[in-house]
Amino acid sequence: MGEYDGKPADAVTVRVWDRPLRLFHWALVLCLAGSWITAEQGMMDWHERFGLTALALVVFRLIWGVVGGEFARFSSFVRGPGAVVTYLRETLAGRHPEYAGHNPLGALAVLALLLLVGVQAGLGLFANDDILYEGPLYHLVGSSLSGTLTGWHHWTFDILLIAVIVHVAAVIVYMVFLRDDLILPMITGVKRMAPQDAPGRIRRTPWWVALAILAVCAAGAYGLTLLA
Repeated sequence: MGEYDGKPADAVTVRVWDRPLRLFHWALVLCLAGSWITAEQGMMDWHERFGLTALALVVFRLIWGVVGGEFARFSSFVRGPGAVVTYLRETLAGRHPEYAGHNPLGALAVLALLLLVGVQAGLGLFANDDILYEGPLYHLVGSSLSGTLTGWHHWTFDILLIAVIVHVAAVIVYMVFLRDDLILPMITGVKRMAPQDAPGRIRRTPWWVALAILAVCAAGAYGLTLLA
């Protein structure tokens, strides 16, 4: 059977990633980049805005992982250690299994990045820069504990940066060696798959549900600034 871009010639297109999930993904990328740049430049007010936005996005993703579209739901892609081991064994043996949504290894990356970003942004709420800036919840912990949490905030960023680098490297490996483009589907929402691997009926969630959830998360993040 002929192939095109690593897919069978009779591959079908499947709309896998819903629009809210894709917007979340790229918005989080922008927030992480913005947080890093503004921290390096000492632009702490903007650093806080990016951090709060990232926190709102993570909370949105957690909720969307329960009520969102088929492949956004954690129940569709979070699997046990056995599935991860099997996936790795099959892939290393040259039999790369294809999944419509996240594969078992990708699921671990999703969970790890959500956890790290959530912890990083959460610690930032209590942080300070020993000069002028104090996080919106600084007053709840005081100077001493805030100093400790600020140190953890910096330390967690180093771990998050490593995780992001590993994630990007994995995407490149998939594209170059496995001929599996993970970037384009996250832009268009569409993935090309072998007919036998394509899912049947795909559960969708209306866009207005995502908009309502995001509005609540954004309001909650903004509300934190009013507590200072």
